[in-house]
Order: sequence, then structure tokens, then C-alpha cells
Amino acid sequence: MIVLALVAGLGVLATLTALVPRAVRVKLVAGLLGLVEIVGGATAIRVLATNHAIVGHTSSLVPFTGVRIDLTPLGALFTLTTAVVAIAATIHWVGYRRHAMSSVSLSSAFALFVTSLLLVPAAGDIVTFLVLWEVMALSSLVLVAHDHAKRDETRQAAWWYGAMTQGGAALITLGLVVLGGHAANPSFSAIAASASHLPAATRGAVFLVLLVGFGSKAGLVPAHVWLPRAHAEAPAPASALLSGAMVNLGIYGIVLARTLLGVGATWWWLVAGFFGVISALYGSLYAATSTDLKRLLAYSTSDNMGLVVIGLSASGLFAAHNAAASSLALIATLVLVTAHALYKSTLFLGAGSVQYATDERDLDRLGGLARTMPVTTAVIVVGALAVAALPPLNGFGAEWLVVQSLVHGLSGADPVTTVATAVFVAALALTGGLTIVAFVKAVGVGFLGRARSESAEHAREVPVSMRIAPAITAAACVALGVAPGLAITAISRASDAVAPNRSGLTATLSGFHLQALRSAVDPLALALGAVAAALVVAGLRRAGGPRTGAKLRVFEPWGSGRAVTSARMQYTATSFAEPLQRVFDDVLAPQHDLDVSHVLESRYYVERVAYASANDDIVERRLYRPVLALAAVLGVRARGLANGSVHRYLAYGFVVLVIALVVVS
Repeated sequence: MIVLALVAGLGVLATLTALVPRAVRVKLVAGLLGLVEIVGGATAIRVLATNHAIVGHTSSLVPFTGVRIDLTPLGALFTLTTAVVAIAATIHWVGYRRHAMSSVSLSSAFALFVTSLLLVPAAGDIVTFLVLWEVMALSSLVLVAHDHAKRDETRQAAWWYGAMTQGGAALITLGLVVLGGHAANPSFSAIAASASHLPAATRGAVFLVLLVGFGSKAGLVPAHVWLPRAHAEAPAPASALLSGAMVNLGIYGIVLARTLLGVGATWWWLVAGFFGVISALYGSLYAATSTDLKRLLAYSTSDNMGLVVIGLSASGLFAAHNAAASSLALIATLVLVTAHALYKSTLFLGAGSVQYATDERDLDRLGGLARTMPVTTAVIVVGALAVAALPPLNGFGAEWLVVQSLVHGLSGADPVTTVATAVFVAALALTGGLTIVAFVKAVGVGFLGRARSESAEHAREVPVSMRIAPAITAAACVALGVAPGLAITAISRASDAVAPNRSGLTATLSGFHLQALRSAVDPLALALGAVAAALVVAGLRRAGGPRTGAKLRVFEPWGSGRAVTSARMQYTATSFAEPLQRVFDDVLAPQHDLDVSHVLESRYYVERVAYASANDDIVERRLYRPVLALAAVLGVRARGLANGSVHRYLAYGFVVLVIALVVVS
């Protein structure tokens, strides 16, 4: 309790320190935040190592209920993951400050955001949780709106994010208040003890409300519309925290709902699985067709959270008939959450470095960065390979565990569960293919080949701190990929806080072994095999190379063997995604614009052809915009209700009183 109070105190101190002069502000706040992150991470490691929660309560801060802390191994896993991401984001911020986030308001908001992210999983009752959740939401809103005075896109992103996050918070508050009203006190332990006595209809309704509320924070479709806007417009360190830490807390909330309510009915997890499948497919499809680098990463976040919810749903569905598969699905979900935090923060920090160096996010205007920004390119390649679930990186082990749980969960399943599991497997496979397309496009078009703009051509590597930051998380992706045993014990203890672990999963330093399911994989062996195969191919190539004295011809990489190439001969992100857009034209409904300019002397000769494709979010276009337009019309017409007549106002009051009496009676 004292240690967590130290985290909160240092966080508040860092927030207040933002008032110091600009010359030392960022470095001083970053130093204090580093202490906050180290202490928070060390506390989480202690909880996971000892498997004992940190519990405490004080009534001196918040009236009536006080502040209750209960950092269980489940919460400690999320706190530790957040601490790692926050350390990298803070280091990146030190170099990024010249680009953005050096003002008093943004420095304070960043410190408050990091502190609240670390403390949310430690909340032990409703009031503490909701207060920290709201601090997290409001401080992140300030970061998203950092450039609102100059960019209309930033203002729109802030409006969308603010509205969606407050709507989600309202649903979360409603669900937790209903549960707290039937418990002896508002602590989560008391709620978990009393929730089993609630009527089935009430428990089901609360689960749905919490699923939608927390799902909106996790970026699940259709409550995802804030995510591609906010992640794209926020500064890079904030984007890394939004995607690598905050959306994970939406998943933490869904797991918390299961902890409080129990496994529940089958239909709960069918509904959750539906949102997971739609989010995974929708997010991966838009990622594969996006040309904005940060929007691509944002949609990929929605895709990954969909896969996580699929794992959670599988765990709930299998609980009744296959305890081993259910436990494995839950562990796989937590492994995937941890992996997502690391590789997505790597990618967002790398994308921030690209924007810092080129002032560009459009992949159509990038290219050639592998030569001018080799370190940034290297970390983005690591993140891309991890998110594509290729061995030996951490994304591979996470998705392998999800697949194993789905395949083995079919044993003894009822027909409904069997069909749902088949849909989950198909969604996982299609999502994996689309994800590979998205990141082949991002790396191939954005970093290889020739530069397509002057800013990309003259780009230079970013400051040292901005190179170190994504390298930290990229190294973690590699370490946990080739040596999953470093984390699996801690993750197993976190899953024990939700349901007893019967998966039979053990992990050596380099691999997974599923004793109950008779399956195993060794990512390190796969990596060594791939390296050996590459060395053999290189040796054969050298042995069969040109004879002594033969002239070796050298061509431009990605030049298709041409002696003369230009950037106009290369694929752009738009042309790369165009075949996929045609296949999914009915889903994406993109807007095309073709402008043909003819030579002045003759209409038969074309001087210039310009093609543009706008691929805006179809859910936003066809669901939210009509609702907002209707609300605007109703708002205008409602002005007539306030005509200044006292008699009319008294009549309104009388009608409301009658309705209230009828409802109460």
C-alpha cells in the first residue's frame, strides 16, 4: 500500500513539476515519471513473483468510501506491461519534445496519464476504479487534442474520443453501480461474493453493459470510431500509450467483469465472440487498405483486440466442458495482450519517429527510409514481424496458444460451441492473412524502394532517445519470442486470479509444452532452423555464383532488373491495396476520383492523370453520421420548447412529476 501511494505521490509531483520553466520541464518530468514507472513495475513484479496481492484502504482521501487498493496478480500483469510501455514512451518523449508535447498542459497531462494507467489495475472498489478511470480518460483527451488550434482533424478526433470515452464510462458506471447496490460494500471482493445471488437476467444485462462500456475503450467495432482518429492525431508517445496500454485496460475491464460475475451463460460469450470476430476482420481489412501509417496501426489495434476477445470468448464457452482448453484460452489471451502492448508500442513509436523526420504519415509519399533511417526501419520491421505472428517473435507464441485452445476446445463441445469455434478459427486465419498484407505494404512501400517526396528523400535519423525507446520494446518482443518461459509463469498466476489454471501449460526457457493437450512448440528452435536455412541458401548461392573474372551486374533494389528506375515505377500504398479493395468493395464502399487533364492543343492526348481513393470508415459514415444528423435536427427543433413562457415551464415540471410518481408507484 505504501509503495502504491509512492507511485501516486510521484505521479502528482511529476504533474506539478510541469510548471517549471520550459528549458528543463520535459527532462525533469520525464525523470520523475521514470521513477514512477520503475516503482510501479517493481511492485507488479513483486506481486507476480510472490503470488500475493497488495491490499490497503484509507478513508482520508475520498469521502464516505475512501480509497481501496487491491493489486492482484491479474492487475499486476497489466501494471507491469504498462510500466514497460510507459518507460519507452517517456524516453521517446525526451527527444520528441521539439516536435510536440513540451507545453505545461501537455506535460502535466502526460504525467497524469501515465500515473493513472499504472494505478487503474490496482483499484479495489468501484469509487477508486471510476475516479482513476476518469483521470485516465480526461488526461488522454488533453493529449489527443494537443494540436486542436491548428488542425481540424485534431479537433474532430478530440470530439469523437471525448464523446465515446464518456459514453463508455457512463455504461461502466451503470453496470458497476448495479452490482455494488447488491453487495455489502463497494469493494470488488464483496461484489464477487454477492453477484452469484443476483437473478440471471440482471447478471446478463450487467455483463452486456460492461462488455459494451469496456469494449468501447478496447476499440471493439462498432464502438471503435474514436480509435483511428485519436491514435492518428495524438503525439507519438501518447499514441504508444493509447494503443500499448490504455486499450489493454479495456480488456482488463472485460476480464474483471468475468471475475465479478463468474463464467455466466453461453450466450454471454457468443455475443462477446461476435464483437471479437467483427472487430478482428473489420480492423484487419481497414489496416490492409489504409495509406496513412498511423491509421493503419490504429485499425490494427482494433484487429488485435478482436483476437483477444475471441480468446476470452473461447475461454468462457469451453469452461463448462473442457477445463484445460478454457484455462489455455485465458492464458493465451493474456499472452496476446502482453505481446500486443510491446509490438504495437514499438510500431507507434517508430511511426512517430518517421513523422518527426519527414513530417509525413502518408505511405504514398514515403519510401527509401531504410537507407536514411536504418535504426527506425529495423525496429519497425521487428514490430511488423511480431504483429504478423511470425516466429520467433512474441506474437507467434501468443497466437499459437490461441489456435491450440480453439482446436482442442472442440473435444466434447455442444453444437453451438462447435460452430462458434469454427467461426473463431476462420476469423483468426483470415485476419492473419490480412495483417500480413497490411504490414508487407507498410514496410515495403514506406521504407524500401525509392523516396516519393523530398521530405522522405532528405530524412535523417531521429535523436538518440527516440531510437532507444522503440528499441527497448522491440528487444522485449524478441526476448519473449525466443524465451517465452521468462513470462509464462507470471501470466499463469495472473490467470489463476480469474479461474483455476488447469491448462497443463509449462514453459521452458525457449518453448511451450501443453501436457494435457499433447502439443508443444519451440520458437527458439524455429528461429535457429530459419537462420540455418538462410545460411545454407547463402552458401549455395555463393558456390554457384559467377566464376572468377566474371563481371557481376548490380541493379537498384526493387528495380525489377531495370538499369534506370524512378519512384513513379514503384507500387504505392494505394495501388498495392487496390486489388483488395475491389474484392471487398461492398464492405469498404471506397470513394474514387479520377481526374484526366488533356493537352491544350488536342483532346486526344492526355497530359496528366490524377487518381485518388478515399476509404473512410463505413461504420462512422452509415451508422454514426445519420444519428448525429438526426440529433442536430432534433436539437434545432427543440429550441422551440424554451420560448420564455413561465406557464409552459411549470407545465413541463408538472408532467415530469406525474411521470416520476407513476414510475415510483
